[in-house]
Amino acid sequence: MSQEKAPIPLGSNFIRGIIDRDLAENKYATKKWAGSPGDAAHQNAGQVDVAKIRTRFPPEPNGYLHIGHAKSIFLNFGLARDYGGICHLRFDDTNPEKESQEYVDSISEMVSWLGFGWDNNGQDGKKESNLYFASDYFDFMYRAAEGLIENGHAYVDEQTADEMRINRGTLTEAGKDSPYRNRSVADNLAKFREMRDGKHPDGSMVLRAKIDMASGNINMRDPAIYRIRRAHHHNTGDKWCIYPMYTFAHPIEDALETVTHSICTLEFEDQRPFYDWLMEHLAEAGLIAQPVPKQYEFARLNLTYVVLSKRKLIQLVEDKHVSSWDDPRLPTLAGARRRGYTPEGFKLFTDRIGVSKADSWIEYSILEDCMREVLNQEAERRIAVLDPIKLVIDNYPENASEDCFAPNHPLKPELGKRTVQLSKTLWIEREDFMEEPAKGYFRLFPGNMVRLRYGYVVKCTSCEKDPQGNVTTVHCEYLPDTKSGTPGSDSVKVKGNIHWVSANHAHEAEIRMYDRLFKDPHPGSGDKDFLEDINPNSVTTIKAQLEASLKDAKPAESFQFERHGYFVADRKESLAGKPVFNRTVTLKDAWQK
Repeated sequence: MSQEKAPIPLGSNFIRGIIDRDLAENKYATKKWAGSPGDAAHQNAGQVDVAKIRTRFPPEPNGYLHIGHAKSIFLNFGLARDYGGICHLRFDDTNPEKESQEYVDSISEMVSWLGFGWDNNGQDGKKESNLYFASDYFDFMYRAAEGLIENGHAYVDEQTADEMRINRGTLTEAGKDSPYRNRSVADNLAKFREMRDGKHPDGSMVLRAKIDMASGNINMRDPAIYRIRRAHHHNTGDKWCIYPMYTFAHPIEDALETVTHSICTLEFEDQRPFYDWLMEHLAEAGLIAQPVPKQYEFARLNLTYVVLSKRKLIQLVEDKHVSSWDDPRLPTLAGARRRGYTPEGFKLFTDRIGVSKADSWIEYSILEDCMREVLNQEAERRIAVLDPIKLVIDNYPENASEDCFAPNHPLKPELGKRTVQLSKTLWIEREDFMEEPAKGYFRLFPGNMVRLRYGYVVKCTSCEKDPQGNVTTVHCEYLPDTKSGTPGSDSVKVKGNIHWVSANHAHEAEIRMYDRLFKDPHPGSGDKDFLEDINPNSVTTIKAQLEASLKDAKPAESFQFERHGYFVADRKESLAGKPVFNRTVTLKDAWQK
């Protein structure tokens, strides 16, 4: 495991500063829950004296989580952990046409993989499950919508979508009132109940909040809060043919779950006035309890060389530019996991980039460096020859072999050493031989001596070529008294040191050499289609010669292949005795300018 870094002190970013202030003022005292959120008993629950925060991670189950979500997961779950609070996993499933149980399952799996759960000990010491769905509250949301109508704060609008768009106005021109805006409460209630009862076609009318069509914030110009959609819901089936809009549902969910700090990304900043408006009016009507939650925004993750748009990710998958949602090139958490990225690496990354209000671009190399830093501590070392040619030790006995000893982890001597077999014929990297060496080249060339790592010093004597002039075999002789770990190992000084595997003992395996999916740091910038920036060399499949122990690698097991980088046994396609390896990250940044 990587060394645990010192915890970030409280108050080290603006959100922690807000929480520190609220706790000092005892602004939120945890409510003793009686019944389920949305029940009257829950809303009338008493107070206890323990100050505790509640946060939430609220994904929509209409796609797979991407690496930008890791920042939000570590922020929301991490804050709750650090302050002795609770974080809820809540699925905002208000759009049944695009949602499925597959997405629910994958999101739950990724949150767990990153190290977080949603079962906690409640105030009475009993287990408290904090897994929720927006659809759990559809009955309450409907009552809340009727409550707004009854208090003159909502109306049913029968304009077409085009008419609503035109009358909404622009950023510089005020909107126009709907001709249906001044309907009576009784008429609005009747129309809304007809919507609920399926008496009108999809899209024929919506319920809108009655706020201000001249507002400078276009989101406050009577936003839609309910629409008609005949769609089967993964959780509620066909019970409803009307569904709440996300911006209406989300604040209600926060209130019913007694969330204290509703933390979201900056694109929701313009929606905060509606969040506050809704909380105020529902509290006035006695539908939700005080104190109401507050929304706070932070800068989302903007990462070079990737696309995080859900629409673009879906396009990459559906148009077969990648193999699946967990393709190791895709910036989904499922893809990152399969590539060998680790939760510890994501934690280090989110700590390193911090939390702020200012939008900025983060270089992808920072994420890669964090993965390297963690894997350097965690991954055991192994030997792999990725571009093999044969090296024959001419003066080594035929059919003989001997043990050489290599450390499992140079930084962790307690992990001991493993045995690698040396024999007459070895596999070495093609780049480790050069018939006519360039200046400063210290590896194998005729007449030069190098050390076989963990083995003997050898002297290159000749090479063999095929009819096309390609080197197929290199010949050498070994110096018997120079084996590593023996008294004679330092008797001959050499500048070169190369790795190898015994041809008689090697295990051949498939290796996927993954690289960045996009070749441009900002895919699709300007007027380009982002697909034009796909890196044609984002994956190359090779056959490599590995040390024998790697034959038994288990799916998802990671190693450092000496000199090459960090690799993981593919969690989906590796079989017993036949692992397939994915390159997680190179040893050094190969994209440096």
